[in-house]
Amino acid sequence: MTGTATRYLYLVRHGEASSEESGLTEGGRRQAMLLGQRLRGIPLAAVHHGPLPRAEQTARLIGDQLKNVPLRVSEVAGDYVPYMPVREELPAESADFFLRFLAGATEEERENGPALARQALDIFTGPVDGEEDRHELVVTHNFLVAWLVRDAMHAPQWRWLGLNHGNAALTVIRYVPGRPASVLISNDMRHLPPELCWTGFPPEVHI
Repeated sequence: MTGTATRYLYLVRHGEASSEESGLTEGGRRQAMLLGQRLRGIPLAAVHHGPLPRAEQTARLIGDQLKNVPLRVSEVAGDYVPYMPVREELPAESADFFLRFLAGATEEERENGPALARQALDIFTGPVDGEEDRHELVVTHNFLVAWLVRDAMHAPQWRWLGLNHGNAALTVIRYVPGRPASVLISNDMRHLPPELCWTGFPPEVHI
């Protein structure tokens, strides 16, 4: 993708969701507020977020800690399966596991998800036009964070599978004109106290 200035893309998985996923837990609200405080010094041009309540609430709580940064709802920043691999693409030892994981996707999800994922690459990645660098935050879901990190690493399309991101953890990708994308930080939780870290991961990896 062409452009004349650097884009800094800040990616965040929504805060911890309630069991019915209708919104955030109290811990999830605290995660979002603390992340917003961390981002106060970043000259963000916009906060993009998915339409589901857990992403919208996270974005709003982050936005409450910022000054005059517009919030923009986007279906492209939503929760969807970005790519459906076939068995031949997958490592033999993990193909059955991944295909079982994806078996519940509907035909609509199999068609619409990859289309939205292609739009996400067009909208959110690559250098930008103009003379000024651009900083943008996308508050989204695990699958899209994984998809965009995979793309930045030039990994195979199926490799979004198996990339996990904590609630309200921060990932930053830099897109400099004429250079490969750089993942500057990934899954950074330094803004969270220990009791709010590692939500979104299985208990055995809480460290």
